Amino acid sequence: MAAKFVLIGSGLAGGLLAAYLGRRGYEVDLYERRADPREGNIVGGRSINLALSTRGIYALEQLGIADEVLRHAIPMRGRMIHDKSGALHFSPYDRDPNKFINSIGRAALNTTVIEAAQRYPNVRVYFNHRCTDVDLDSATANLVPPSVEVSLSAANPQPQTIIQAQGDAVIGVDGAFSAVRHSMQKKIAGFEYDESYLAHGYKELTIPPAPDGSWRMEKEALHIWPRKSFMMIALPNPDGSFTCTLFWEFEGPRSFATTKTDDEIRRFFDEEFPDAMPLMPSLLDDFKTNPTGSLVTIRSAPWFYENKVALVGDAAHAVVPFYGQGMNAAFEDCVVLDECLAEFPGDRQRAFAEYFARRKENADALADLAVQNFIEMRDKTASQTFRAKKKLDHLLEGLLPGIYLPLYTMVTFTRIPYSTAARRARLQNRIVYAGLIVLLLVTGFAAIRLISP
Repeated sequence: MAAKFVLIGSGLAGGLLAAYLGRRGYEVDLYERRADPREGNIVGGRSINLALSTRGIYALEQLGIADEVLRHAIPMRGRMIHDKSGALHFSPYDRDPNKFINSIGRAALNTTVIEAAQRYPNVRVYFNHRCTDVDLDSATANLVPPSVEVSLSAANPQPQTIIQAQGDAVIGVDGAFSAVRHSMQKKIAGFEYDESYLAHGYKELTIPPAPDGSWRMEKEALHIWPRKSFMMIALPNPDGSFTCTLFWEFEGPRSFATTKTDDEIRRFFDEEFPDAMPLMPSLLDDFKTNPTGSLVTIRSAPWFYENKVALVGDAAHAVVPFYGQGMNAAFEDCVVLDECLAEFPGDRQRAFAEYFARRKENADALADLAVQNFIEMRDKTASQTFRAKKKLDHLLEGLLPGIYLPLYTMVTFTRIPYSTAARRARLQNRIVYAGLIVLLLVTGFAAIRLISP
């Protein structure tokens, strides 16, 4: 008899993992606290558009749904940098124009992976079921059903009716504030957990389409307004709009905390984003209505308990969104977990342990890279030195094919493990900078000899 998995969380990775497990013939019950996204139940203001790249596409290809997903995507071939003066500078992501990242909306992708999972008759999906905790030893998730959620109030805060979903294993795919991981923290002695927040929050804004439905900026680019201590980005949508996200300090002389009135909001955008301001007719309403989200990095260990419980995606390793790899990394988790379950079909604990061993170092490396890339995007992309370094990267990649690979290329356009990519990039930088120093010294000595009598 096939093992039964109870999955908590039907977000992007939850739906994908359900499809992988369903394909393997496992019984799968997938529970989600929110309503079905296919019915238009998307929370506004928190949708940071997704950047789908090689790792995520590979995971979708294994299920035969990559082409279906990419039909909804818009290629972004590089960064379009917006100076305060309004000047534009385009920096391609790779020397090969056929290498690009894909802007895709969360709702479209979520719908596709859930429907892919439901193609397997052994996969069942239940929406509006909130997980409160998990009994690790019996692999039982306690869930509040929709009828009970509605009846909860200040006078009756504790649900009287709980659904118990039991399986051979429970997998938490329930995001950064995972109920499954919280149960592991309480149960497992020495469980390692660390969460760190940036001093910056984010707020979603909108640039609507032009009257004829066209895009009002370059369509095939990720737009960045770098302003040293903060920045705004914009990703294209198929309907001609752009989803903008302002990353700004929560507190400080100029921050979300000090910018509240219409005049303060207008003044800030007029000063910092003068070319974007005329394109944002709903700015004031968006700024005041959309929530200000936080940016958290979460590290934890271990990601499993015996053969009963495991964590996938943000539940195990949430990262800030500045490398566009959070979803891609979560999808890669699904691929590796699926491989480990296939490799050790009779020993689920060994499969869980091997999955953790293969992914933990890479998740930690990505967490560091994502924070570093935030600093690069907001502080460095506007500088001529940064653009020169990118051109040098592409030159060396062309001169040394297969030998020199820029860090961004390794992370985004290959499946080289994140930790390996980070180490290789550090080594390459040391060699390149040492070579430049030697070249400068040799050139200097040659010049001195020429002018010496």
